[in-house]
Amino acid sequence: MDRSYWIKQQPSEALYQDLLWSRPENRSFAGKLLVIGGHAQGFTRPAEAYARAEQAGAGTVRVVLPDVLQKTLGRAFLGAEFAPSTPSGSFATSALGEFVPLAAWADAVLLAGDLGRNSETAILLEKFIEQYTGQLTITCDAVDYMVATPYPILQRPDTLLVLSFAQLQKLGVAIKYSNAFTYSMDLLHLIDALYELTKRYKMTIITKHLDTILLAVDGQVVTTKVIAPLPIWRLRFAAQASIWWLQNPTKPLEALTTAIHQALHETVT
Repeated sequence: MDRSYWIKQQPSEALYQDLLWSRPENRSFAGKLLVIGGHAQGFTRPAEAYARAEQAGAGTVRVVLPDVLQKTLGRAFLGAEFAPSTPSGSFATSALGEFVPLAAWADAVLLAGDLGRNSETAILLEKFIEQYTGQLTITCDAVDYMVATPYPILQRPDTLLVLSFAQLQKLGVAIKYSNAFTYSMDLLHLIDALYELTKRYKMTIITKHLDTILLAVDGQVVTTKVIAPLPIWRLRFAAQASIWWLQNPTKPLEALTTAIHQALHETVT
């Protein structure tokens, strides 16, 4: 079978070296990222996304948190904005009034997780995705909201899901995808399934299966072997992906492939 859509990246060397040497030298030209996440019981993921995005070379990063955290954080979290929250401490639907203008300021948005489980937050995210047309990266428990109501993202351009294999399985079930994702499937069958999935739908996917990171973009699949244990990987890869992608908006395959290489390197250093 012809698998010309399968591209292999070696973990020791970035496949697209030219991107490494053409990054903006001035931070004012390095792009603006908006990170959204957090709830009353935690904001670790948006805080980590903020730090890792800056490390990845972002020009400016701002974070939106539920306003229930404002008293706790005060001015301790530079770059933090606060939006209305529900009585349980998740984002309220009225937070859309803050999300939309901040997203218009940014070059890309990262839904970083720690969102909790709240029906009002689910409505908010659905409305936000309907209105926001820019680059959107979704990871951690933010993906769970998308799996519950996947259709707004399936044909949305410029949408990246950085998700666990278990979440990929649930997504496949939710959309009644003909090729089931199973832990027992071999790498070639997984590559074929991701090829067909991203030819049918516009979303882009980064996932991990056994010792391989897989990127699927518009019917092309890039595999990169994992060179060290990755106990916590999704947020690291999502932050890197957001920055490399916003800095190279016309080259999503090359940018996201390079982001994977950089995230692997970041993990072991």
